[in-house]
Amino acid sequence: MLNANDFSKKQIIFLIPKDGDKLTFSNDNIVVKDKNGKIKYQSTCYRLFMLCIVGNVSITSGLIQRSKKFGFSICLMTTSFKVYEVMGARMEGNTLLRTHQYKYNGKEIGTMIEKNKIANQSVALKKIRNRNDYLNEGISILDNLANSLDSDMDYLCVMGIEGNAAKIYFPRMFDNVSWNGRKPRIKSDYLNVTLDIGYTMLFNIVDAMLQVYGFDTYYGVFHRCFYMRKSLVCDLMEPMRPIVDYAIRKAINLGQCKMDDFELYGTRWCLKMKNNASYIQFIMAAILDYKDDIFLYIQRYYRFFMKRKSVEQLPTFELH
Repeated sequence: MLNANDFSKKQIIFLIPKDGDKLTFSNDNIVVKDKNGKIKYQSTCYRLFMLCIVGNVSITSGLIQRSKKFGFSICLMTTSFKVYEVMGARMEGNTLLRTHQYKYNGKEIGTMIEKNKIANQSVALKKIRNRNDYLNEGISILDNLANSLDSDMDYLCVMGIEGNAAKIYFPRMFDNVSWNGRKPRIKSDYLNVTLDIGYTMLFNIVDAMLQVYGFDTYYGVFHRCFYMRKSLVCDLMEPMRPIVDYAIRKAINLGQCKMDDFELYGTRWCLKMKNNASYIQFIMAAILDYKDDIFLYIQRYYRFFMKRKSVEQLPTFELH
């Protein structure tokens, strides 16, 4: 099984191929060639953890075989960053882990994950320079909301506190633009589209790491099980979301993220294809700063679940 030292040397690569590009392998390297057979990109399979392909590309059966041999995943995405297939390496047959998963029906783990998320939202606001009274007020409220989750409460109460935290957090995190509310997946403005892109990238990385250990990623501890929804991935990425939020705030300040990079189709905003690479670059750079932290968090969660430790020993994800 992959350990933290091995993972620190692994790469997560996003490719945006053009028409006619072909993805193959040569001497244990993945190779991207254009329609004329010229090599555009090459990387050793030994150092690859996940390959994300945005758009259309031809893939050889040999590459799929290599993904299983060298233990990396291939994630296929549309140009709007919607995942439609993940293939390649995953641990199968970890029946003891899955038995523990299916037997757990408590609320304590999910509550503590939400507490971790709200605490990290507070930390993200503290990272903003030149904080004013409005920001400081939000930080204080978030800290109080996180602490309130130490009390015993039902699922709907926890959901209510999470919703209240979001109403405090997002307008302050994005006080550098006109914030119109968090509206997932409906593409109501360029900022919500960018958040969806960032969360999708984070989701795929967490999903791949969970599959390294053999988790049933559809069986969560907070998000209710729903047909074809990877509820466990949704759960464990919750404390990590502020990574994406803060990266987007910084990108707005630096002019890397702006409305002119998007197009409006009816009522839905979409990122212009020519800007895909630059958005992947600044979001992925922020996530990769936490690559080892994310892996260790998943590893510790695996050990926590396998040893059936008390909720007081649940690992937390720390924002820095």
